[in-house]
Amino acid sequence: MSTVDLEMETDANGDWMVLTVKGEVDLNTAPQLKERINGLISQGHTNLVVDLEGVEFMDSTGLSALVSGLMRSSEGGGGLAVVCTRPQVLRLLALTGLDHVLKVHSSVAEAVA
Repeated sequence: MSTVDLEMETDANGDWMVLTVKGEVDLNTAPQLKERINGLISQGHTNLVVDLEGVEFMDSTGLSALVSGLMRSSEGGGGLAVVCTRPQVLRLLALTGLDHVLKVHSSVAEAVA
């Protein structure tokens, strides 16, 4: 049984730090995502864009990591935005009502504007 790794890259874009995520965000990989988001916030990057365009699958543990990041960035005076156009991830956000809590954008350019 092979595990799907989560690929994450960061890139500064103006006042925002963009975290590009690729792979599957599930029970096994969500802790890595949460750790990376918390690490960036701890380093002072309180304005975060989490780009989920490369995410093929996400479950509730992935959503939990995003909500945790949103709360931490807000405490630091910043914000967390999500870039996603993938129907399966958008449907999960809509079903849980998180599409009203998280700022969801269709591109990184739109998120940092």
